[in-house]
Amino acid sequence: MARSKRKSSFSLRQLLYLLLATLIVSLSVGGLLLSGYVVQLDQEIRTRFAGSRWALPAQVYAAAVDLYPGRQLEPAELRRELDRLGYRHSPALTGPGTYVAGEKRIEVAIRGFRFWDAEQPDLRLAVRFEDRRIAAIDDLEAGAPRDIVRLDPMLIGSIYPQSQAEDRVLVRLEDVPPLLREGLIAVEDRGFYEHFGISIRGIVRAALANLRAGRVVQGASTITQQLVKNFFLTSERDWARKGKEAIMALLLEAHYTKDEILEAYLNEIHLGQEGNRAVHGFGLGSRFYFNKPVDELRAHEIALLVGVVKGSSQYNPRRNPERSQARRDLVLKVFRDAGLIDQDQYLAAVAQPLGLAGGSGGSVARYPAYVDLVKRQLKGQYQDSDLTNEGLRIFTTLDPNAQEVLERDLASGIASLEKDRKLEDQTLQAAGVITSVDGGEVLAMVGGREFRYAGFNRAIDSRRSIGSLVKPFVFLTALSNPDRFNLHTLLEDEPIEVPLSNRKTWAPKNYDRKNHGPQPLYLALAHSYNIPTVRAGLEVGVENVLDTLRAAGYSGDAMPVPSVFLGAVDASPLEVAQMYGTLAANGYQTELSAIRSVTTKEGEPLNRYPIKVRQALPEAPTYLINWGLTQVIEQGTARRARAAVPAGGALAGKTGTTDDLRDSWFAGFGADRVAVVWMGRDDYKPMGFTGSSGALVLWTQIAKDLQLRGLDMLPPADIQDQLTDRFTGLKADEGCTSVVLLPYVRGHAPTAYAPCALAAERTPLDWLREIFE
Repeated sequence: MARSKRKSSFSLRQLLYLLLATLIVSLSVGGLLLSGYVVQLDQEIRTRFAGSRWALPAQVYAAAVDLYPGRQLEPAELRRELDRLGYRHSPALTGPGTYVAGEKRIEVAIRGFRFWDAEQPDLRLAVRFEDRRIAAIDDLEAGAPRDIVRLDPMLIGSIYPQSQAEDRVLVRLEDVPPLLREGLIAVEDRGFYEHFGISIRGIVRAALANLRAGRVVQGASTITQQLVKNFFLTSERDWARKGKEAIMALLLEAHYTKDEILEAYLNEIHLGQEGNRAVHGFGLGSRFYFNKPVDELRAHEIALLVGVVKGSSQYNPRRNPERSQARRDLVLKVFRDAGLIDQDQYLAAVAQPLGLAGGSGGSVARYPAYVDLVKRQLKGQYQDSDLTNEGLRIFTTLDPNAQEVLERDLASGIASLEKDRKLEDQTLQAAGVITSVDGGEVLAMVGGREFRYAGFNRAIDSRRSIGSLVKPFVFLTALSNPDRFNLHTLLEDEPIEVPLSNRKTWAPKNYDRKNHGPQPLYLALAHSYNIPTVRAGLEVGVENVLDTLRAAGYSGDAMPVPSVFLGAVDASPLEVAQMYGTLAANGYQTELSAIRSVTTKEGEPLNRYPIKVRQALPEAPTYLINWGLTQVIEQGTARRARAAVPAGGALAGKTGTTDDLRDSWFAGFGADRVAVVWMGRDDYKPMGFTGSSGALVLWTQIAKDLQLRGLDMLPPADIQDQLTDRFTGLKADEGCTSVVLLPYVRGHAPTAYAPCALAAERTPLDWLREIFE
């Protein structure tokens, strides 16, 4: 019996030893595995955090505004430009990004900026105005006049990877306002500078608060843990991930200083969403919500951004303004209680509105159609990874004022046309391009009515029949043969049938279905008559017309058939702008470009885009056709646009209408700019507008608001003007009552006088006729 007990006791002891040994081995193995896991996490942290932490999208800037004495600019225009850049009107200059406006004097503290060619420091200037021009620019600090200064350019977009779509503007901790740095800590992690990555006190405090509330009302994550979660981990919520987060937070604190961790947090935190574009960091957040750099934020703006950290969707100030303002005011109270602002500052801050830039509908101005053009022009020169990862700075030719005019006038004009015709809202679409005559710079682009959103870019990708926009190139081809054609060459406007290669015939008709008898070439162009155009085209040949189109900038593959003469040519608004830009530059062509320079993120130049000009069209015939295009506005199908013509000047342009009124076009130019407008339907259905009743209406308002400079029409050396009898096309003098002063290629003007001229040779029959009359 005793032996049996000893045996049982011995077996129990063995079991206990076995369990203890198993536990020790398990702990040892677990410890080894945990150690290996920690080493793995440590390697991940050091690898990812030590190098380039973020893929930095390329930043795309608009053209900078140059200020210099003599520039035509009114005080209101400069104020509008400063407001567009996020400058704050103030009673006194309190720092960069502020201005003081008077009736004829504006003081402005210009932000420093590193351009592609030089760095401009912060400047305090007084800009004085006289007679709608800048009279002088005084440097308030140096006490000396300035010849020229540049405003900092507007950030108009970024080029970020579509798969990740994270956008950010990096900031350094020393460039962040102290209130943002200290206020963020006061709200998110009061013990940030005391704990070692996780806060035991915070965990206990949150647990008690949640226990009392019976639900989760408070979190315990430190700023370090939040950074780990956002930078390294997924959004999964389980105990394994929380454990991993805590370990990584401890490791991060072991390798990096508190300031390095805080700076990374300021650049990583998610603060908003715009479509598929994720707004990360306070550097971009300040521009996204307030259109200003982070160092210019005021207390109520800082509080709003800090409040958004808790939940960028829940506290989105554009979608949930009341909730966002309540959160902002609570954050301001924390600032006050922490001694970061005093009571007066607190009361002043909570009295402020949200003050968002861009209104409630979206962020500050962004131009996806234009940025799309920039990306296409950069393609082949830079790899996609360079554009989306390296933080390149791309300086463009976009003119914010021209862009604003194009957007506003297209949107309001097309809505008005729909209302006048009682069409359903959003029936019509439109696209437009504005370019410079000198230099071929793309100044503005709109790809559709929803111009704030990326999508189908009609300005580039919509190739539609250009209709009568082709006619100037038909007549230009004819005028390049001065022995046969001049502006008064009479062209028959009688029915015509053209045999085709398929044994059918083509019988074009005029738009008004009427015939008008013999027409001088310039009037056939002005009134956009089809039959005279076809007759001229048949005489010079369709291949020659296509050669002229290609020389002007057309890149399509139109078939060499007679219908080309009336616009059986598909082109995009951008391509039309290139073609008409060649006309506007008197036959000289510069390939349209949206890019001026590219630099590294540090500002080192990578590539410049010099202007390359070549003569594409003969100068004298181009001058003649441009004169003819002024008559389109003066007395032809674009008479409506005379309201936009500046005093003492002229504008040139052409309407375009396609079969069944599917497309409405107008392309026109002054001395400084070319503007092209297309209007139609995406489903290609008829819409009921001609070029005159549709696109021209939009273009006229754009031209007025742009204040296009009038053409001076200085003739080249091989052009001569001659008084011409309207009826016969022969030389006229004061004896003729119906005359027109026409330009001719030198040596090809008519030499014979019209019968009405005093200098004309008279026969006895002429004398008898005059006596009886």
